[in-house]
Amino acid sequence: MLLYLASTSPARLALLRSSGIEPVVLPSAVDEDAVLAEASLHRVLSPAETVALLAREKAEAVVEGVIAAGGERGLVLGGDSMFELDGTMHGKPHTPERARERWLMHRGRTGTLHSGHWLIDVDPAAGAVVDARGATAEATVTFADDISDAEIDAYVASGEPLAVAGAFTIDSLGAPFISSISGDPSTVVGLSLPTLRRLVRESGHEWTALWNRRGAL
Repeated sequence: MLLYLASTSPARLALLRSSGIEPVVLPSAVDEDAVLAEASLHRVLSPAETVALLAREKAEAVVEGVIAAGGERGLVLGGDSMFELDGTMHGKPHTPERARERWLMHRGRTGTLHSGHWLIDVDPAAGAVVDARGATAEATVTFADDISDAEIDAYVASGEPLAVAGAFTIDSLGAPFISSISGDPSTVVGLSLPTLRRLVRESGHEWTALWNRRGAL
């Protein structure tokens, strides 16, 4: 059983590989701002609803391509993550100025990382979606209270926080600045592996059927 990953996130790819899965990476071309703007016309979304909506949009966009290309049957995974602090959602900062501003807010504080997942079982030969389901996962993150301005400046200058939700990582340079995590650590990386395993099982497949990397078989 193939796993199609509707994401270009290096962290999500690394997580899957470390779990014995080599996915087929098929980036989606979803305009996240447009999707959220449309949704906000109807009602205010909660953090969990926000990441769930974006994960679903990404997965559905890739499914269309898989069916059109006549690929192998498999599971298409869409994911999205955002960090919530004081009721405000934070995605990728993109600029050094915004990343530094967020780290000054993070210092000594605790926030919640929300991760959305949407899994679609697609059969291209039949041109059909067999099953689709989603779930969200949350984990709280507490930042060290003794992080110096110089450390923040050096971390921002590394470029790492610019392209990750919340402007931090726990699996690379940002890890030493995190004092504690409550919940599944992989959720903070960007993909809750226990949640994904449950979705795979609910779709009628075994998690181990996705193992296709050397050492996992």
